[in-house]
Amino acid sequence: MAVPKKRTGKSAQGHRRANWKGSVPETTICPNCGATVLTHTVCTECGTYKGKQVSKKVKAEEKKAE
Repeated sequence: MAVPKKRTGKSAQGHRRANWKGSVPETTICPNCGATVLTHTVCTECGTYKGKQVSKKVKAEEKKAE
């Protein structure tokens, strides 16, 4: 089993960890309702994907009316 011969210093650890960068997820605008949506996912506001209704989404206003 591989065992390091010398301990890695704090500076070397910092240099190695500095190369990791987070990325902002890509977003698009839903063509049906205009909400901001993550790419390649179903719209959380209206439930459509690629122009087709995929999930039934009932608005809060419609629930209250019933």
